[in-house]
Amino acid sequence: MTALALIQTELTQMLGDKGAATGEITADTPLLNGPFDIDSLDLATLVVTLEEKTGLTPFAGGFVLFHTAGELAALFGD
Repeated sequence: MTALALIQTELTQMLGDKGAATGEITADTPLLNGPFDIDSLDLATLVVTLEEKTGLTPFAGGFVLFHTAGELAALFGD
């Protein structure tokens, strides 16, 4: 599974769990201040989940700026 596919799966599950609207998540989808009800805690949870499922830790050296699902996926190998 690609990192983007993993992001799509995890975000869809996360949004569904909190009763928020879901929809298509593409590489260009903004993660904060975008079309979905995602806050900073949701984003942090997503990053931890990605680290656990991929074994990669792109933030071990500090924060790396990203805005979209595609930019986050690139940090995890896509």
